[in-house]
Amino acid sequence: MNNSFIRKIDWLTVILYFSLVFIGWINIYSSSVTEGAGVSVFDFSTFYGKQLTFIGLSSVFITLILAVDAKFYQKFAGIIYLVLVGALAGVFIFGKTIAGQTAWYDLGFMSIQPAEFAKTGTALALAEYLSDSQTNIKYLKYQLKGFLIIVLPIIFILLQPDPGSAMVFLAFIPVMYREGLPSWYLLAGLGLVTLFVTTLIFGAVWVCIAVFSFLTLYYLWRKRKKKMVSVLPFITLLIITVVVTSSVRFTFDNIFKQHHRDRINLWLKLEHDPAKLREIRKSIGYNTYQSESAISSGGFSGKGFLEGTRTKGGFVPEQHTDYIFSTVGEEWGFIGSTTVVLLFCFLLLRLLFLAERQKSKFSRIYGYSVAAILFFHFAINIGMVIGLLPTVGIPLPFFSYGGSGLWAFTLLLFVFVKLDANQINEWDDFSEFH
Repeated sequence: MNNSFIRKIDWLTVILYFSLVFIGWINIYSSSVTEGAGVSVFDFSTFYGKQLTFIGLSSVFITLILAVDAKFYQKFAGIIYLVLVGALAGVFIFGKTIAGQTAWYDLGFMSIQPAEFAKTGTALALAEYLSDSQTNIKYLKYQLKGFLIIVLPIIFILLQPDPGSAMVFLAFIPVMYREGLPSWYLLAGLGLVTLFVTTLIFGAVWVCIAVFSFLTLYYLWRKRKKKMVSVLPFITLLIITVVVTSSVRFTFDNIFKQHHRDRINLWLKLEHDPAKLREIRKSIGYNTYQSESAISSGGFSGKGFLEGTRTKGGFVPEQHTDYIFSTVGEEWGFIGSTTVVLLFCFLLLRLLFLAERQKSKFSRIYGYSVAAILFFHFAINIGMVIGLLPTVGIPLPFFSYGGSGLWAFTLLLFVFVKLDANQINEWDDFSEFH
């Protein structure tokens, strides 16, 4: 890498990345260090020691990512995607099963989860497809091909089974919308989710009555305004509502597994039996309950570094991974939690800004994909930890313990940093030539 290229790197993004990684490691250290003499940050038998190794290797990966020609990522996007999808399929033959999920390759010294890296492969493949001059996402056949790129890894990940990781791939839908996907896809998706949730809370009959009332009032309002209106769309929406709401209870009781039902019951407060509620909180809801308690106990300024009683007492299971934000809340309080949230928001806004200024359509689409994936992880993980969303088991980017997660997010981000720096160089060269 020459000095000219180094100057073109968006160093604000790099600083935000390393800030989040450092704060994440500090909290992994706090959540996993044991009291006693001779404690060393270089004890590589501990979670914080291993994470330090992962961080060091990430710096090596960053150098390699930035050293590769930017054109490589677009030229070989399809091959990278197929290799990573093949890796997802390979876990069923060569993989390792942990906690009922066949989702890892055992390398002896660590385990690698290909689902994390598949997000980068999918982002590259989707960006390459949508940036093709022959692709017009406004037409159905091109939409189906785009959906196929997203759905293929989802199928393999669901078979592991890992629904949390599979759900993250839905973050690519807004990216397709940004590139011209008809808005009714988003509206239909939001509508189905709304119907599902409201039916569980209020029941099918009341939801159908509410929808019928709303559609009737809207129809009469348009007719009163003497606007052209057809009754057919309203009847179609009502029929869809009746079909969906009628199938919700069957789907919930017969297709969802018991632990999924328990998590949704706890989230939506559907269970009113005190005995069953206590049982759910002691099992499925235990992590969330303890996480909420840890965060609320931190107050405004927190208990202080290494002073979190619930963190030190090991009350929150898997606190160094999916529930790492609870350590922030307890030891650093509202101030620390807000700082972390703001850092993530600044990074996401920076990525959106960089994506929008790209001269290359491929780079722009990939940039939006990076922002969408990081936002999805960030919003769901923190929402889960503070009890706003049900537990789905996805890590907090750059924060949660694990080599696969850290390396995959690093790869995802710095490929875009490379693309962004390269397009600036190309634009400068173009300007000088003219």
